[in-house]
Amino acid sequence: MAAAAAAVVRAWRGARLSAAALLALLALALLALTAGRGGGGSGVGQPGSPPPLLPPGLREELRQRRHDLRRLEAAAGGGEAATGGLGCGDLSLATGVSVLGWGFTKVVARAALAGGDAVALKSVHGAGREVRQCVQRYGAPAGCRRLAAYKLLKEVTLLQRLRHPGIVQLHGQCYDNSGDPEIRVTAMLELGSPLEMIQLLQTPWEERFKICLSLVKLLFYLAHSPLGSIVLLDFQPRQFVMVDGNLKVTDMDDASTEELSCKEDNDCTLDFPTKSFPLKCSAVGKCEGINEKKNLFNAYRYFFTYLLPHSAPSALQPFLSDILNATGDLRYGINETLNAFEKVLHLYKSGLYLQKRPLLLKDYVSLKGFRMVEREDYKCWPSYSHLGCLLSVHSAEEAAAICNSQSQCQSFIITQQRTWTGRPLASFQSSLTDLIPDASAVVYVKRSASSGERL
Repeated sequence: MAAAAAAVVRAWRGARLSAAALLALLALALLALTAGRGGGGSGVGQPGSPPPLLPPGLREELRQRRHDLRRLEAAAGGGEAATGGLGCGDLSLATGVSVLGWGFTKVVARAALAGGDAVALKSVHGAGREVRQCVQRYGAPAGCRRLAAYKLLKEVTLLQRLRHPGIVQLHGQCYDNSGDPEIRVTAMLELGSPLEMIQLLQTPWEERFKICLSLVKLLFYLAHSPLGSIVLLDFQPRQFVMVDGNLKVTDMDDASTEELSCKEDNDCTLDFPTKSFPLKCSAVGKCEGINEKKNLFNAYRYFFTYLLPHSAPSALQPFLSDILNATGDLRYGINETLNAFEKVLHLYKSGLYLQKRPLLLKDYVSLKGFRMVEREDYKCWPSYSHLGCLLSVHSAEEAAAICNSQSQCQSFIITQQRTWTGRPLASFQSSLTDLIPDASAVVYVKRSASSGERL
């Protein structure tokens, strides 16, 4: 149990951290040291009633959050929950703890488990704004940390019941609800890297389309989840991470299964900073589809507008414009949006978007049994390699069209590398130097170039 605390001390010595970060690390260390107590365990359980000495206002807030947590658990209908395999014992043996970041309520750290696997640790940020503001109101630090802990417990509960490739995986949790007013809870999650939108804008269109398609599939799942339609109230790129090249939402404490209640249609206006959308009030007194539509418009304004159109194949641009217009006006729901994305994917993977193009491969000489030595050459954007021009193509015919459009290109080869769609990568070169034998390869050379160079 002392191993995690020692790791925290090493982290303090090895980095210059703010006071808030040091306090957060100290909370992790104290949690690790108390993990072996009788109250510790891997299950979330159900917290008891708050002690009677807390201020009445704080007691009411705690009661409300406890009620929300119980309602959320009841919404699962008794379905099987994925608890994850890690518990307090695993947390107590964690080493190499280092802070990754913190927010309004929680702090996130990276740690190595006894087996060497790295995980993300989420715990209450004792010096975070939520706890500080609560202490200013009520003067009860332990009770305020308990109040913040309910948000983390809510997130753990959601992660236990929501299983989708676009949701970060819960590996386990350590929970301690022994006698005092405070709840100590640490969630152990799949480790990802922050989503960097500026870097994404510099990646090939196919990779950006993958991000958007993954997001649409996630929103489709949330609209039809086992808990009902779920809205991400704090929908921002910072709530997502990349895990092995895949987009995943990592922050679920502000997710809600509640749809806005209404008496008439005028109660159902969905407002954004630049647009408002009138919705219908259903017969059961709920604003129809408000959670789904809020998620979808946020996906449009934070992801689609930046990632979808730029450098996309020209033949796909009309389909992408339709998606942008229909989601930006909320004419599409999530079902129609997913269908539209899958249509674009089919056109792209099948090569149907290349129809009615002139055949240009006939203008190239094929040199079978050779390939080009990898070396630095002319650059193109957006390339899969920083050393030269490496692009996704459907076929040698499309590669010939690309080579013709680039004044520096004299030859190309279809490599064995594949993208996530199964399309090969083609390497484009400005000269024919350094050909080497390769029985499985073919180099395509412009006839104008082959006549001027010795092959």
